[in-house]
Formats: sequence, C-alpha cells, structure tokens
Amino acid sequence: MSQPGAPLSFIAASLQRERRRTGLSLAELARRAGIAKSTLSQLESGAGNPSVETLWALGVALDVPFAQLVEPPRPRVQVIRKGEGPALASERADYVATVLSASPPNARRDIYLVTAQPGEPRESDPHMPGVVEHVVLSTGRALVGLTDDPVELAPGDYVSYPGDRPHVFRALEPDTAAVLVSEHV
Repeated sequence: MSQPGAPLSFIAASLQRERRRTGLSLAELARRAGIAKSTLSQLESGAGNPSVETLWALGVALDVPFAQLVEPPRPRVQVIRKGEGPALASERADYVATVLSASPPNARRDIYLVTAQPGEPRESDPHMPGVVEHVVLSTGRALVGLTDDPVELAPGDYVSYPGDRPHVFRALEPDTAAVLVSEHV
C-alpha cells in the first residue's frame, strides 16, 4: 500500500529521478529489486499500488533511504542573523567572509557574506578548475573580478567570473558588503 500523504505521482517521480541518477535501465532496476519490470513500469507511470516491501526493495536497489522515495522534502528554513555564522578573516586585507551556506551533499556551491574595508585588496589564488564565482554587491563600492580586469560594482550590481583564475575583491568605500556564491561546476 502507498503511504498516506505519499501520492503516487511523488513516488513515480522519485523512482524515475533515482533510476536516472544511477543510470540503471528499467529491467536492471527491476532485476536488482526482485520485482517484475511491468510493476516498476507501472510505478514510474504513477499507476499501481506499491507495497512497503516493493518500495523498500527499490530503495535498497537504488541505495537511497525508503523515506526519500515516499516523503516529499519539507521546506527547511535557515536564518543567519547579521554578525552570526563562522567568519573567516583575510591575513592580508580588511576582508571577512562569513559562511552562510556550505554546499550540501550533491550540490556544488557555497554562499558567503563578504564585508570589506578600503585598503589592501583581497587577492585570491585560482581555485579548483571549473569554479565560477558570483558576486552581488549590497553596500558600498568595490572592484571585483579577475585580477587583471576587475569590474567596479555599486549596490545591486552583479558580476560572475572564473574562480579558477587569479581574482580580487577591493573595497572602495567603508563597510562594503556583498554576497558571494562559489559554484563548483
């Protein structure tokens, strides 16, 4: 039987998503779970009435928890107040990066709040290949981007640049602040 609150459409979408993630064919997943291919096909199309045992076997074959197949994710609200969160200061510049959201499993991005003062710029060595940084300036003014060609930003401006090349953040006004997203592509 399907679980109350676990609509067949959600179960179907979960099974399709996880099967694609693993790269298994319908026939191979059915074989590994010990169920008929026609049963799996019905479940993925939103038909049928899956038993706990069937869904459990599919979860084991897909290497995912049972709940991931039957329970829609609940919204998770996270609030970090100004001045909270792990802050990392630069040794060479008046620059502080506060981690707002570290990359969760299966995601490839980190989010920071950057605060900086005029003076020495924060010069960053290249990160891992494929890293792209996105910056939205919220207060002040700053030169941001590739070291050899930074862009001047004002509040509300956005820039993205390859983080796998030398880059810089230079505050031009006191109390400059920005949100930086480091995307690992």
